[in-house]
Amino acid sequence: MEYFFLFIAVVILVLGFMIFSRLSLKFGSGKRENEIFRKQKTEDGKVDFVRCPLCNTPLAKNEDMFSRIYRPMNTPDQRMTVHGCPHCYPKLEAGVKRICPVCRKDVPMDGELIARLFNRTEGKKHVMITGCTVCYAKKK
Repeated sequence: MEYFFLFIAVVILVLGFMIFSRLSLKFGSGKRENEIFRKQKTEDGKVDFVRCPLCNTPLAKNEDMFSRIYRPMNTPDQRMTVHGCPHCYPKLEAGVKRICPVCRKDVPMDGELIARLFNRTEGKKHVMITGCTVCYAKKK
């Protein structure tokens, strides 16, 4: 009889732990998610996640974009190409699409975004995307 009560107590503790852990995951996951991702201020002053311009995936604090900046380095305006983020370059993750923000067409894996990098004397640098290899192929 003592073992029966001990068994019931263990079952109740296990069920309670399972219920508590599910509730804490359900209500606490948003806070943990916000701490993982990089944030930036938008033009209208709101705070939003830093996203990849190709696949629109939020970037974690340890994830960087794959890009190339061309010389000369001492000018305020430089040419730049953006290849993607770890989610869309060099391998495409399942369910992720590489779409150009200018022409809204699919960018192939060997394609890239073409951008201009403005080196400001004060504050952060600014990147303006002007198109992709699909857009520029039509212009030629």
